[in-house]
Amino acid sequence: MGVWRGFRVAFTLGSLFMILMIFVYWDDIGNFNFYPQKHSKHGTLHAECCNWTMIRQSQFQSTNSSPTTTSITVSTTTASSAPIPDQDHADKQQNKDKLEQMRKKTLEEGEPESTSFSVDDKEQEVRKQMIMDVCSGKNFLEFPGRTQAFEQIPNRELDHLIVDDTHQIIYCYVPKVACTNWKRVMVVLSQSLISPSSGKPYTDPGAVPSNLVHNSSLHLTFAKFWRHYGSLSRHLMTVKLQHYTKFLFVRDPFVRLISAFRNKFGRPNEDFYKEFGSVMLSRYSNLSEALPNTAAEAFAAGIKPTFHQFIKYLLDPETEADSVFNEHWRQVYRLCHPCQVKYDFIGRLETLESDAAHLLKLLKVDNLLHFPLGARNRTAASWEEDWFAQIPLETQRELYRLYEPDFRLFGYPKPDRVLHH
Repeated sequence: MGVWRGFRVAFTLGSLFMILMIFVYWDDIGNFNFYPQKHSKHGTLHAECCNWTMIRQSQFQSTNSSPTTTSITVSTTTASSAPIPDQDHADKQQNKDKLEQMRKKTLEEGEPESTSFSVDDKEQEVRKQMIMDVCSGKNFLEFPGRTQAFEQIPNRELDHLIVDDTHQIIYCYVPKVACTNWKRVMVVLSQSLISPSSGKPYTDPGAVPSNLVHNSSLHLTFAKFWRHYGSLSRHLMTVKLQHYTKFLFVRDPFVRLISAFRNKFGRPNEDFYKEFGSVMLSRYSNLSEALPNTAAEAFAAGIKPTFHQFIKYLLDPETEADSVFNEHWRQVYRLCHPCQVKYDFIGRLETLESDAAHLLKLLKVDNLLHFPLGARNRTAASWEEDWFAQIPLETQRELYRLYEPDFRLFGYPKPDRVLHH
């Protein structure tokens, strides 16, 4: 018994000694931390998300902020070091002095005091505030999904949110709003398409074939997360929405409708004729003879949907009940969910060139590529009055009510010259 009792005493004393050592040398134990996110908001959250540790916040700091360095592992000795914040303050003051000197020099030379970036940033704040006001109910506009939580949005309705993990970007594409060129940009950034001529990924967005860029297999979207991550998919979406830079481009809703109609029904398009055009003709054209089987035959016979028939189709309760709103005329709030996704940048087609240049700089990829502008066949806003001239006034008002959330969310004025009130 004496030997056993001695062993117990020795074991107890050894355990107490080890506990004491842990308390004394706690900071040196392998950087162990029960709450890593308190020290680093960009800590690794999952093996699939390793590149979330890259810092995106610095892209939206003002130019008078000094560069900061964030480490995944933060020790107590580093955090409590006094000279670092002093040096940081000195650097900030030095940068402020430089900016003030540049401002004075600009004024002396007769240049405008404000830069295009300050104007663009202010405009972005205005655009984002419009969305917040409408989504909060401040403007007393109700529409489906306004108060819906992001977790309640079905996966199939997240198929327009393209994710680039390499550069930590999320782009919600809207058809008929320069989406072909923005998809080209996303293909180049993600290096998801090989050029047959070079055998390497495309580096010039303008060189990416337009007939390939809409191939859904080239883009990782939120709708595909369930397939890749299973039960973790919603959690990963939430974290990426929090840390990644999110953007979309919008357009006057009525002008977008005109563009969609011209593109899909103004010339033979077999797929759209069979799925939509033939339905419009059979419902609203009062044809006494059978419809041609193909778009080519229909156009050759002078049989094709009119813009009025297209509008009637959009307003038809049967159309809405069948949930067959194609992405080319589906409302932007249903494509991109601006009340659930807090976008960092809202671009407009009407200011595409300046907005694109501003965005690429904010994303810090302007040194990698240029937005492919070139020749574009745009539907002009000035055409709106002519296109709606033959549409009855009450029909125009119904159409406005259908797309009113997009008008209000993105700051487009109510088309008084079309609605006459």
